[in-house]
Amino acid sequence: MNQSLQDLLSELEAFGQNNDQAISDRPRRMLNITRDTGEFLSVMVQATNARRILEIGTSNGYSTLWLAQAAQAIDGQVITVELSDYKIELAARNFARSGISNFITQVEGNAADLLEAKSDSSFDLLFLDSERSEYLDWWPNIRRILRPGGLLVMDNALSHAEEVAHFIGIVSADPAFSTCTLPVGNGEFLANRANR
Repeated sequence: MNQSLQDLLSELEAFGQNNDQAISDRPRRMLNITRDTGEFLSVMVQATNARRILEIGTSNGYSTLWLAQAAQAIDGQVITVELSDYKIELAARNFARSGISNFITQVEGNAADLLEAKSDSSFDLLFLDSERSEYLDWWPNIRRILRPGGLLVMDNALSHAEEVAHFIGIVSADPAFSTCTLPVGNGEFLANRANR
């Protein structure tokens, strides 16, 4: 990773932490992933050769940049969807500064609509970091658009364990998926679709 991108990620990390300490209004909070989660995502993208990546929940683009710099190394692409106009604008400015914006496609709108519109097996990796109350409703389409051998990564598996317990249970009970939860950052739930 080049120094300018490292510097931008450090700046966004500090901005997110300072912003979230000062602001209690959830729509204005960044709720960024942790740095070790970003490093983990970067390794997972490259290790699984995930060229087609979908991120649900852009925020200010911090996690997107971790995904995109990994995608760049394997000639991949990240599609990221966000509903908040405020966060979309913040992310767009950050992507413009990153030097890797050509590996990112921003989508403004509801994740449910995007998931519904995508074709079967259209993604290699899906990073889920959004409204946890929606995950169960999204699951049939998440399952459908994740290719055989593809990987779902969900943030906040430990920090918000009660909120995601039912979702984790449903995914883990699906015989087509192997799952685990890792104590990285706020907890990462991984579900790998069987390659058949």
